[in-house]
Amino acid sequence: MKVNPLVRLGNVPVQTGTLTACFEHLSSPNEKIRTLEKDGQLIRLKRGLYVVSNEVSGKPVNACLCANHIYGPSYVSQQWALRWYGLIPERVYTMTSVTTKRTRIFENSLGRFTYEQVKPEYFAIGVDSVEENGATFLMASREKALCDMMLHDSYLPPQSMKGLWQYLEEDIRFDMDELATFDVSIIEACAELGRKKNILNNLIKILKR
Repeated sequence: MKVNPLVRLGNVPVQTGTLTACFEHLSSPNEKIRTLEKDGQLIRLKRGLYVVSNEVSGKPVNACLCANHIYGPSYVSQQWALRWYGLIPERVYTMTSVTTKRTRIFENSLGRFTYEQVKPEYFAIGVDSVEENGATFLMASREKALCDMMLHDSYLPPQSMKGLWQYLEEDIRFDMDELATFDVSIIEACAELGRKKNILNNLIKILKR
């Protein structure tokens, strides 16, 4: 029985060139790729970038891994990461990542992927390599995800510790007990290099109480 050449690609996103190499024996590899996409064997993430469906590869498609590949350098952060860590209760429908490149939005059959721009020196703080179901991707640490969210949230309260506590506890329903386990040095580094220093410094004060 002939094995589908897509199987060996697994669940890692691949460029069109990799796919055409799988079908170079055909007269029109690009037509074959379009057919496989229509059949649901390939999922198009953006122009020129695909991932093999889990029905073909036998491995689950990992949205976080896809996010890293759609636009990079980037890491998954903000609400999606906080939800992934179990720090906020609400479901998150947009996967937000942080990048050193300009802000972008991509939409595909997996969902909506947004990318927020930060300075390279800030980008490098508190980024972890995470493994989930055999897929390894870059995600903000718990501390960095919260800092990223606060830096980009236009609905932050007045710059007071009381207002920040209310924002965390009531607005985003953050698991306040977990703050005691946070690495304050990551937030201090973010406050040094990021925007909204006063708000991040108030977060540091809350953690040190």
